Amino acid sequence: MSGNATRWLAAAALVTVLALVHVLLLHPAFVEPLRGIEGEISQLREREARIQAQLQHAPGVARQLKDLQAGLAARPGLMAEASPELATAALVHGLERAVRSASPGGRSCALRERSPLPATSVDGFVEVAVQARLRCGVDELAAILHVLEGSSPRLFIDGLSVQASRQRGGSAESGLGLDTSFRLVGYLAPAAPTGDADER
Repeated sequence: MSGNATRWLAAAALVTVLALVHVLLLHPAFVEPLRGIEGEISQLREREARIQAQLQHAPGVARQLKDLQAGLAARPGLMAEASPELATAALVHGLERAVRSASPGGRSCALRERSPLPATSVDGFVEVAVQARLRCGVDELAAILHVLEGSSPRLFIDGLSVQASRQRGGSAESGLGLDTSFRLVGYLAPAAPTGDADER
C-alpha cells in the first residue's frame, strides 16, 4: 500500500513538473508565437481581400477618369494649352488681337499694359490671368470687352476699372478717352494624375 502511494505521488509530481515545464517553457516559446503568427496571417488575409476588392473596381475608375477628362477637353469654356505659360501667352495674344480688331493701327485705342500674373489653383482648375490697361474710346472699349467675353474658350473680365481721362499728345491720342484696367482670366483643365490605373 505504501509502495502504491509512493508511485502515485511520484506520478503526480511528474505530471506537475511537466505541466510547469509546459507553462513556463513550451507555452511562451512555441504556443504564444504561433498564436501571434496566426493573428498576423489573419490580418494579411483581410488586407489581401480589401486590396482584391479595390482592384476589381480599378477598371471602372479608370474608365470614369478617361470619360471625365474627355468631357473636360470637349468643353469650350476651358483653354486647351498644355501649360499655364502657354495659356498666359495665348491670353496676351487674344488681348492684342481684340485691340487691333477694335482699333486698326491703334488710332483710337492703345494697349498700355499686358502683364502676366502667376497661375493659381481654383477648385482644382488652373487659373491664368493677365493684367491689362487700355486707353480707348467708349465704342472701342465696348467692342474689345465684347470680343473677349464672347470668345471660345471662355474668358472673364475681373476687377474692371474705368476712368475718364483727357489724353494729350498727337492727333492719334487726342480727345476724351477711357483709362481702363482689368484682369483677363482663363482656366485650364485640372492636371491628370500621374500613374494611370491599369485596366485588367
